[in-house]
Amino acid sequence: MSDDLIRIPPQTALLGSDRHYPEEAPTRPIEVDGFWMMTTTVTNAHFAEFVAATGYLTVAERPLDPAAYPDAPAQNLQPGSMVFTRTQGPVDLRHLNLWWTWTPGASWRHPVGPLSSVDKRADHPVVHVAHEDAEAYAAWAGMSLPTEAEWETAARGGLEDAEYTWGDEPESPDQPMANYWHGEFPWRPEKGYGRTAAVRSYPPNGYGLFDMAGNVWEWTTDWYGESRDDQPCCASDSYDQRQPQFQVPRKVVKGGSFLCADVYCLRYRPAARRPQPIDTGMSHIGFRCVKR
Repeated sequence: MSDDLIRIPPQTALLGSDRHYPEEAPTRPIEVDGFWMMTTTVTNAHFAEFVAATGYLTVAERPLDPAAYPDAPAQNLQPGSMVFTRTQGPVDLRHLNLWWTWTPGASWRHPVGPLSSVDKRADHPVVHVAHEDAEAYAAWAGMSLPTEAEWETAARGGLEDAEYTWGDEPESPDQPMANYWHGEFPWRPEKGYGRTAAVRSYPPNGYGLFDMAGNVWEWTTDWYGESRDDQPCCASDSYDQRQPQFQVPRKVVKGGSFLCADVYCLRYRPAARRPQPIDTGMSHIGFRCVKR
């Protein structure tokens, strides 16, 4: 269990953005109480300690109930998760299914499929964790998941309304700042990119927190609304109205991941936010905890 925590001071933080994706708006000041946050995301080593102590089984490791998915093929009812798979060449970026593959046997122990392991990734972020998995770890550790406002305040590192966790200027070629997609997405990353990196591989932000940009998206406690002014009061209000057949609550994830390419997903910024179904872990989603 990580007890490496950094104090985030109480403040009035200017959160959101009016300059980017519509779900980030409007920019507004938010009062945020002081709290402590983990310096890094929860790693595979941290999560293994939790599992060894509790015998916990993640959502991705549990068989699906056939009754809940009456039309699903039998092979899709096996334990598994969504894994990023590079394409063979350029593709239409409107179709996420071209690089995401439902992979039986994928889980936090087997991050890219059943034949993979975390033996050489102990210091990488744990992935394939659903929201309840992250909450279970946090409870065991005596901590909590952050709210969206807490997470974004911490990510900004004391910089008001900056574009990135490190300031307003994009990363320069000679000074890598975050693990986001470098290269041609989603098929040809530059060497060293296109996958998770060990925590602390890039410089920390102004508060001393690592990987608040890129590497893996991180769970928060907030239900997802389509704008900052649309704050759902309950799980059902967070359903995706464009896909009414999927009545699965969605939480806000923050920070972007190793898959954020500037041409497709410029979301490794503090203001960026995306919805994530609470029952779905993926190979680019992890979390970190706070203590209030």
